[in-house]
Amino acid sequence: MRREKMQRLQKVMEKSSRIVIGLMSGTSVDGIDAVLVKIDENGINTKVDMLAFENYSYPEEIRQRIFTLFNPKTSSVDQICHMNFLLGNVFAEAAWKIIKKAGLEPKDVDLIGSHGQTIYHLPELVQDTGYQLRSTLQIGEPSVIAERTGIITVADFRVRDVAALGQGAPLVPYSELLLYGQKEETLALQNIGGIANVTLLPAGASLEQIWAFDNGPGNMIIDEVVQRITKSEQTYDQDGKLAKQGRVNEKFLNQLMEDPYFQIQPPKTTGREYFGSSYVDRVMEGATKEGMEAMDLIATVTAFTARSIAHSYKKYVFPRQSVDRIIVSGGGSYNKTLIEFLQKELKDKVVQTQEEIGFSSDAKEAIAFAVLANETISGNNNNVPQVTGAKHGVIMGKIIL
Repeated sequence: MRREKMQRLQKVMEKSSRIVIGLMSGTSVDGIDAVLVKIDENGINTKVDMLAFENYSYPEEIRQRIFTLFNPKTSSVDQICHMNFLLGNVFAEAAWKIIKKAGLEPKDVDLIGSHGQTIYHLPELVQDTGYQLRSTLQIGEPSVIAERTGIITVADFRVRDVAALGQGAPLVPYSELLLYGQKEETLALQNIGGIANVTLLPAGASLEQIWAFDNGPGNMIIDEVVQRITKSEQTYDQDGKLAKQGRVNEKFLNQLMEDPYFQIQPPKTTGREYFGSSYVDRVMEGATKEGMEAMDLIATVTAFTARSIAHSYKKYVFPRQSVDRIIVSGGGSYNKTLIEFLQKELKDKVVQTQEEIGFSSDAKEAIAFAVLANETISGNNNNVPQVTGAKHGVIMGKIIL
C-alpha cells in the first residue's frame, strides 16, 4: 500500500497536465471557495482552464465558532484542536461537491491545494529564548481532506515561508504573475477581501520584479460595523447600499487614517489580530463620541478602506512604478459604493473589476492555491521573497498522501 501511494505521487509528479482542486477560506469567513481547474505545464508556462467554481457558505453555527477562535479571550486549545478536524471535514465536503459539479469522479482529480482557515497570524519578527521567529496558524486539517477524498492534498503553504522568516503573506502574487502578467502594461492587482492587498506586475516582469503588500483593512471593518448596527441581520453591506445612504465624516476618517500601520514600509502584512473586533470596538466608541448616525458610520468606514488603499498607492506604489490599470478583485469589488470611493481617490487612474476583464473575482484566490499546489508537486519554489520578506525562495506546501 505504501509503495502504491508513492508510485501514485510519482505518476502525478510526472504529468504535464493535471486536474487540481483549489480550496480557500479567507479572513471574511463567508465560506469555502472551491474551484476545479485543468493546469497545463508549470512555472512561467502555466496555463489554467477553470472547469467549475462554487462558494460553499459555512453553516452559521460553524462560522460563529470560527470567529471565537480569532480572539485569545474566547478561544482555547481544545476548541482549536477540535475545530481543526471539524473544518478538515468541511473542506473535504467542499472538494466532493465541486468534483460532482464538474461531472467528475475523485479518481479523475490529481491534487487538492487547500489554504485552510487562518485563525492567528503574527507577522512581526520577535526574539524568544534565543530564537528569531514569526508565526502563523491555519486550520482545516489536510490529513482529513486526504482521508475523506482519497486525493493527494497539498496544504499549510504559509508556514514554510514563515519558517524562512517571511511574513507568510501575500501568497497570491506568484500565481498572479503566471496568470495575469502583461508584456505591454503595468498592472496593479488589488484584492479587497477581509484584508486589502495589492500586487504590482510591471510590464514584462520576471518573478524577481513583482512586488506586493497588504494595504490595510478591506471588508473586515465594514462587515463587522454592519453586523453590529443591524444586530446581525446583515453580515455585510450588499452592493454598498447602506454606505450609499450615509455621508462620510471627514474628521473621523482623518482620525482613522492616522493609524501607524499606514506608515510602515512594505513588505508588510496584517490581519484580524490588528483590524478585527478590538479595532472595531474603538471605531464604534469614537463614532459614538462624534454623535455619528449609523449610515454615516458605514459610509465612513467604507471610505476608510478606499482611502487607505489609495494612500498606499500614493505613498509606496506610484513613486516606485507608474501603473496603467488597477484591477480590483475579492468581495469588495461587488461593493459599488466602495469602488466609487476608490475611483474618486484615484481619479486619474483606470480602476476596473476582475469581471470587467473577463475573470472571476470570487474564484481568484482558490485558483491561486490550485496553482501553488501544482508548483509544489512540480518541485518549484512558489513564494516571492521580496514580497514576504523571506530569506530565500522555498517550496511551500506539505504533501499529504
